[in-house]
Amino acid sequence: MKQNSPEKKAQIVYFSHGGGPLPILGDASHQAMVDFMLQLPSQIRKPDVILVISAHWEESTATLLGAHTPPMLYDYYGFPDEAYEITYPAPGSPALANRLSELLHKGNIPAHINSERGFDHGLFIPLKLMYPQADIPSLQLSLLRGLKPSAHIDLGKALRELMQENILVIGSGFSFHNMSAFSWQGIDAPDPANDAFQNWLIEVCTGPMPQSEREQLLIKWEKAPSAHYCHPREEHLLPLHVCVGMVDKPAEVIFDDHILGKRALAFLW
Repeated sequence: MKQNSPEKKAQIVYFSHGGGPLPILGDASHQAMVDFMLQLPSQIRKPDVILVISAHWEESTATLLGAHTPPMLYDYYGFPDEAYEITYPAPGSPALANRLSELLHKGNIPAHINSERGFDHGLFIPLKLMYPQADIPSLQLSLLRGLKPSAHIDLGKALRELMQENILVIGSGFSFHNMSAFSWQGIDAPDPANDAFQNWLIEVCTGPMPQSEREQLLIKWEKAPSAHYCHPREEHLLPLHVCVGMVDKPAEVIFDDHILGKRALAFLW
């Protein structure tokens, strides 16, 4: 991928991608998220390529999606037939997958390329809203089984060379992900425990502190208020760690609203 001038530096986003295909199916409790996704491209430069770290892919070794034309991976169950007819025919980027594999190896992180896996909904749901033309090469990087926070910070650090290029890196997760606590009727009831954790995330990600301190707070995220209520399992939080590992500056909050009745966030670097 070509080098770009300083104004073409990478853009990094962490956001909440919603519940399965519901944003595409017109679910009312996702309207704020859909509106955000539709206008997000106007806030950022159009990238040459998109790298997504999806909460819905875990491997024992860091794995990159290397297909030329990735198929669809409908990794959800029990939805109407139309949920399995969604398409997102963006090209893959095998050349970038190879390069990222080399960067990870250089950072002492074993890496693998999977040339058969398709786009999961952590990629195709938000990108179908953001870039419906599906004309930007896209690929995914897996999380690491075991879900060790420091290992995901290290994943980001190993990819810092990308910061000089016109790439959009998306941490596609959910800043609140307690399935039993969501309001599937979309009722935005007060939830002080949810607020406490979201406020902590905002303080950590946007606050004026040394980057090393920011990283340590995220590595020890379980000490945050209401941490395990908001994330009984942390796979939807860890794409944030990869994003933070890539950067050396605080984030900007670009979404702070409700999805499925719970407050959720998005950050931009």
